[in-house]
Formats: sequence, structure tokens, C-alpha cells
Amino acid sequence: MAELEQEGGDVKKSPKKLIIMIIVAAVILLAAGGGVTFFIMKGGEVEHVDESAVPVEKFYFDMSKPIVVDFPKGAPVQHGRITVSMLAEDAETIDVLKKNEPMIRNNLLMLIGAQDAANLNTREGKEMLRKAMLDDVTAVLIKMAGKGQVNEIFFTSFVMQ
Repeated sequence: MAELEQEGGDVKKSPKKLIIMIIVAAVILLAAGGGVTFFIMKGGEVEHVDESAVPVEKFYFDMSKPIVVDFPKGAPVQHGRITVSMLAEDAETIDVLKKNEPMIRNNLLMLIGAQDAANLNTREGKEMLRKAMLDDVTAVLIKMAGKGQVNEIFFTSFVMQ
């Protein structure tokens, strides 16, 4: 019989059930240990949310007017009209951008006008232009203020015809 009665009416569990419960507990412990070992070996760290951390404020600078470019005759497109916004991490950089917008506009106008219009119809061409514009604007910031950096340049409008 699986169960044996003891004095006082208590029921004694059979050795088979006890062995099964020990095996199940051991499997659970091994699985948990394996999971922790896998996590540590993979280099994962538990991220703790710092509730006192304040998100860094981002500042955008929208150029006052679109940049309008005429491409050379024979190009697949004749005109381009590009509107640009820039992202910086501090208001001081935005002030420098505003003060030097005529120089920045001139440099970007020359840069865009020198591009192969057919290349600007591709995503890769636009990405290369965006990177070149970012480098150019950063150079103006350093030249005029000695510091500052634009983190991103966004095309908010890109029309070619």
C-alpha cells in the first residue's frame, strides 16, 4: 500500500512521492542556476532604472527658409528645395547656429549645388549629403564659437524637380 497509517491518524507519505518531489525541486534549481549562468556568461547586466535621472533636453534649430538650388543644365533634375532642421544638446549651440545662419546657409547651398543630382534621388545619396552637411555645420560652429556640435541633421522637406 502506498500510504501507511501512523498513530494518531497521521498519514505518512510514501518514499516514491518524496523522491519525485526531491527530483522536481532539483530540476527547478538546476534550471534556475543554468539560466543565471547563461545570463552571466553572455555578459548581460541587470539594468536599474534611476528614478532621479533627468532626461537630457534636446534642442532643435529649424533654418528660417528652405535651401533652393539650381542644378546644371543636362542634370536629371533642374531644381532642388530642401528644408533642414538640426538637433543639438544645448541652447548655447542653437544660439551660435542662429547667429551664423547666413554662413551656414551659404555653405550648405554650395555643398548641395555641387552634388550629382541623380545621386540625390537615392537614399544613399541623401545620407551622404546629410553626413557632409553635418560635418560642414560642425566646422562652422568650431570656427565661429570654438566649440559646439550638431548631433543630427534632418531633412524636413526634400523636393527635386
